[in-house]
Amino acid sequence: MREFTREKRFKTRSVAGTLAIAGTIAEILSGPRVVVLRGELGAGKTTLVKGWLEALGAAKQEEVTSPTFTLVHEYEGKRGRVYHLDLYRLETERELAALGFEEMAEEPEAVVLVEWGEKFANVMERTDAEVAMAHLEGDERSLWVRWRD
Repeated sequence: MREFTREKRFKTRSVAGTLAIAGTIAEILSGPRVVVLRGELGAGKTTLVKGWLEALGAAKQEEVTSPTFTLVHEYEGKRGRVYHLDLYRLETERELAALGFEEMAEEPEAVVLVEWGEKFANVMERTDAEVAMAHLEGDERSLWVRWRD
């Protein structure tokens, strides 16, 4: 796997701050990408996706929910398709293949946002960027974005 060449850190103290930072991250990582979203349960990954999708013109915040049980949600944005995957419940590369990850990742204009992608070598090999989130106190979060140019 190639090394990440760029990085940026953020800190937010509120849900509104996380949503705003998501727009900034969406701009930084513009273009087709596979992005792994890291963080423990409750870190705010889905909140980040809500702001990201709104920034891409793919969905309003209230339309975005976690794909924990459906595994993937698909949206159409101004610049192409956006996939939001939650791989928490998957156990094997075979299940990942059946989900159609390779096809999503190869779609020319797609952005693929993957929660729990670090569980799978195939996802990590295709990853163009990572956003790591840590829950601090209350609504405070730290975010670390790493990407390749």
